[in-house]
Amino acid sequence: MNLCANSLATNEEVKNMAFDYDLTYNDFNPTVFYVSKIKMTNDGVYHDHDFTELAYILSGKGKYLIEGKEYDVEAGDLVICNPGVKHTHIVTNTKEPTIEFIAGFTDFHFKNMAANSIELKNGGCIIHTSAELKQELSMHCYSMIAEKEGCKVGKYFMFKTHLMQMLLLVMREMVDNENPEQKGCNFESYNKSYAVNRIITYLNENFDQKISLEQIAHNMYLSPVYISKIFKEETGESPINYLIKIRLDKAREILLSGESGSIKSIATQVGYDDVYHFSKLFKKYYGISPLYYKKRAMRKNASNQ
Repeated sequence: MNLCANSLATNEEVKNMAFDYDLTYNDFNPTVFYVSKIKMTNDGVYHDHDFTELAYILSGKGKYLIEGKEYDVEAGDLVICNPGVKHTHIVTNTKEPTIEFIAGFTDFHFKNMAANSIELKNGGCIIHTSAELKQELSMHCYSMIAEKEGCKVGKYFMFKTHLMQMLLLVMREMVDNENPEQKGCNFESYNKSYAVNRIITYLNENFDQKISLEQIAHNMYLSPVYISKIFKEETGESPINYLIKIRLDKAREILLSGESGSIKSIATQVGYDDVYHFSKLFKKYYGISPLYYKKRAMRKNASNQ
């Protein structure tokens, strides 16, 4: 079974979904003009755009001149320049200039904000990201840079999906900061549970295959960090630990059934190529080795006959 197909709702599920444009006034489908990675070795030209541009500082320190005011920026900062806002970067250290991810886009309208604009509550234009948000934004930036350098088919749509996730992560943090008492309760809770349930279904149906968190994240167009976060919130465990428990439980069922076959073949049936690693995990979870577990099950089956 393919995870992409499995993550799609059935017709009946679609009917029952209460999707709500909780952040935008309409569907969210921005037009992306460009994405780029730039090493800022020289001061820029003071200018503006008729679209929104964001700059994410990947490394280094520098300054931005925005509407006549200078702002210090460093790795992890997000600079937002809305339409008509004059701006430029300023180099403060030629030996260690900033390296920035730049994106220009339009055709979006967040609630309680002007069309095609991202308006910060303090009226500013710089977001100093938290450690978690910094990690996720960096991942999306580098993914877009890789797409641009790879020139694979569908590149534009990959730009769009990553940029959309970046913007939504930023908006989500802004909403959580404005309404801390509601954090994690009402914001996209249905979609989060739905995604986790789809991952659980996939793990249960494909436990005997090679599975990685990166693979799941790629197929669901989510970051590995975000998948780990929501999965643990919903289940109390990481996706990998959940998969291990599924595999070991299936192995235990095979051993209890008394089916013939080596420990290596049983390990292979539940997705492990390395029989030593499988045996080590089994003993950790059940207290005894799979070989001894099998012998005990065979004795018990023989005594019941």
